[in-house]
Amino acid sequence: MKMLLLPYVILQVFHAVQGYPNGAPTGACEDMLPRHVGVLPQPSPAPYSLLTNSRTFEAGKPITVTIKGPDYRGVLLEARTDGSTNGLGSWSLPPPDTKFLQCTGNPQGAVTHANTNVKGNSTVYNWVPPSITSPVYFVATIAQQRTVYWINVRSATLTRGTYRTTQSVCKEGLKKKTFSVCSLLDRNNSWPWSGYGCRCHNG
Repeated sequence: MKMLLLPYVILQVFHAVQGYPNGAPTGACEDMLPRHVGVLPQPSPAPYSLLTNSRTFEAGKPITVTIKGPDYRGVLLEARTDGSTNGLGSWSLPPPDTKFLQCTGNPQGAVTHANTNVKGNSTVYNWVPPSITSPVYFVATIAQQRTVYWINVRSATLTRGTYRTTQSVCKEGLKKKTFSVCSLLDRNNSWPWSGYGCRCHNG
């Protein structure tokens, strides 16, 4: 029996030493920490940034995310809202050398590396938003190699796109003098407009 267990033990030790070359484990979904034994995240600012093709989102309309910076080999990428560690929405068409990772019961709740091949600025990730009203941001753990990685690399916050539609309606009403008063408001009902909404009325 001991002889039968020996190969299994050796395999587990090998994975602990080598990390996870074929993708992050589901246990990393919440804290987004690689299970690289004896290796800590880099304390310096990350040389990466997460760029999106839009600062707003609409349910079902894909958003592209690109990791700008030096080439990298490992990644764990999720969409989140403030105060939650759940992966939001679903990712589609994982780019070459990456794959889906099931998080919070969602089979496409995150994207991770499928191997240690080099990924770079031309690697584009596609995220499909759910029907929510809360602002969303993207967060990633990015590894140049097993012993060099950064956590909590965040994008700018995206707001729900219907607010921009509302802004356009208000501006059009003001242009056509449909309304005698047209106020562009932010979340705190104050001026100037900051991308959250507006209110038009007849004085």
